[in-house]
Amino acid sequence: MHTLELTVNGQRHKVEVGLKTTLLEVLRDKLHITSPKVGCNTGDCGTCSVLLDGVLVRSCITNALSVQGKSVTTLEGITEPGDIHPLQKAFHEHYGSQCGFCTPGMILASKALLDVNPSPTRDEVKEALSGNLCRCTGYVKIIDSVLAAADEMKG
Repeated sequence: MHTLELTVNGQRHKVEVGLKTTLLEVLRDKLHITSPKVGCNTGDCGTCSVLLDGVLVRSCITNALSVQGKSVTTLEGITEPGDIHPLQKAFHEHYGSQCGFCTPGMILASKALLDVNPSPTRDEVKEALSGNLCRCTGYVKIIDSVLAAADEMKG
């Protein structure tokens, strides 16, 4: 076993992990953070997406030891407790989620986009979300939600 030290949603953690432990396993099984979902476990569906030092990654294929000393943000960490992020609000108001399984990954992928491009085009949103699969929607309402959030965040 190896000691992993990382910051998750602003809080420092120290956990024991094996050489093959994934970041997703650390988040869900050791830290009990449930927004990153176990989907494909091959990095294809995006349900496990998190921000690693601000960059979107698939936690199911990210070796836990590779994040030593880094900062991870999950859906739980994009706002202060009791607050709601404009993306969460837009997904709710524009019906961007149905079952909700893909929603945390979609919101984090959207946040990663809006952090570097606050005024994306519809095609840029599609491209940014292309690695995230949704089994319920036709993506139109998800894209509408991201564009609405972008508008709100611009003020």
